[in-house]
Amino acid sequence: MRPVWSGAISFGLVTISVKMYPATEDHSIRFRQIHSPDHGLIRNRKVCELDGQVLEQHEIGRAYEAAKDLLVPIADEDLDNLPLPTARAIDVQAFVLEERLDAIRYGKAYYLEGDGAVAAKPYTLLREALKRSDKIAITKLAFHGRERLGALRVVGDTLVLQVMHWDDEIRSAKGIAPQHVEISDAEVDEAVALMEAMGDVDINQYKDQYREAMETIIRAKAEGAEPPRMEAPAEPAGKVVDLMAALQDSVRAARKSRGEDTGDEAEVHEISGQRAAPKKKTTVKKTSTGANGKKAAAKKPPRKRPAS
Repeated sequence: MRPVWSGAISFGLVTISVKMYPATEDHSIRFRQIHSPDHGLIRNRKVCELDGQVLEQHEIGRAYEAAKDLLVPIADEDLDNLPLPTARAIDVQAFVLEERLDAIRYGKAYYLEGDGAVAAKPYTLLREALKRSDKIAITKLAFHGRERLGALRVVGDTLVLQVMHWDDEIRSAKGIAPQHVEISDAEVDEAVALMEAMGDVDINQYKDQYREAMETIIRAKAEGAEPPRMEAPAEPAGKVVDLMAALQDSVRAARKSRGEDTGDEAEVHEISGQRAAPKKKTTVKKTSTGANGKKAAAKKPPRKRPAS
């Protein structure tokens, strides 16, 4: 694997030469565009607007469109000589507890490898300091044509740089969450009980079932066979669910799936409208008819006085 960036971590007066490698990879199935009648490939060609010439990659440069008819060419040398302290360095700005950072800030992750024997000791020193303090380093670096904010943290025994979004790149969530919804403590308790019943899990057991299904179809069609028909998941009934009953049944189903004895079977409770309030018991008073024909309330028996 080739490094995507090389430079140094700048940690006070300490510098650590490093190489940066992508920590993740994309296994998505990618499709080519074709002409449907004859299955001919459709190619995207890069053409110069002035002379109509089809260009090779080495002939293509970059420019900034400063105005409608003004392009400012930017060469590789211009980027290499940017007047920035982060141009060739991961500049450590501060150290903070990881819990202070919202996960929504995180972007792509990169492994950092010490570049050469001389980098081994300061690399290990920074790693152990981060482990002992339970903190992460907030950094800045110039990468992929822009300056980026980063979180330098430890995964196993390796330093990892997690690219982070700037404040102005995070959109406001105002107005998205439902407002003025009443829920009871009992409903929250039941939701927590469901979480506990579902339990912890090894995330490594999950697989990309969409990709596996797509590969099965592609393999069958490539071999001239009829692709298998996947069973479609059942669609939701579309009725209002009694939330509390659904939670309770979900808890029983989760415990049953873990081999626990629930004593009864889970059922799905559906109601056609809003959840009805429990009916109050009412007492019907006996009435008697008086001489005038009107009904009079029955007299209550006198209370017994305690014996003295």
